[in-house]
Amino acid sequence: MGKGVILYRSKYGATAKYAEWLAEETGFDIMQTKEASVEKLSCYDTIVLGGGVYASGIAGIGFLRKNLKQLQGKRLAVFCAGASPYEEKAFQELYAHNFKDGLKGIPCFYCRGAWNEAAMSLPDRTLCHLLMKSVEKKEPDALEPWERALVSAAGKSCDWTDRSYLEPLIDFLKNG
Repeated sequence: MGKGVILYRSKYGATAKYAEWLAEETGFDIMQTKEASVEKLSCYDTIVLGGGVYASGIAGIGFLRKNLKQLQGKRLAVFCAGASPYEEKAFQELYAHNFKDGLKGIPCFYCRGAWNEAAMSLPDRTLCHLLMKSVEKKEPDALEPWERALVSAAGKSCDWTDRSYLEPLIDFLKNG
């Protein structure tokens, strides 16, 4: 696997939990993206970025985009944590939205995260309530998987994090 580092950006804790589990499994160092710099990453062969999924964006992906030229020659991978269950079509749309231009081709792995409205910031909670209102207007059998997950989690605190979601990423890191 070489010498590696896990960079992460976590808003509510699920991505941080995955980053810590991944560090335990790989022996990689761990660092938040706000502490990272190209200079600090120069000694690593492998860089794994982890970020939560918010409004179809992956938190922290801007760090890779901004520093891609300086990170050439490094082995890169991304994992993201979202509240929705995995669904291939939604994941492909997420990938297409986040991995444009030079980022295209970087492997990305999905981990299911958590949902806790009480812990959300006011803007996030407001956006989720607005989204919920639009979803509630649809017929239940017409809901997308992520919409069903949203409806079932509303008003609850849910934690779907599980180490097993990291297995494909660990496999990739060990075997290429």
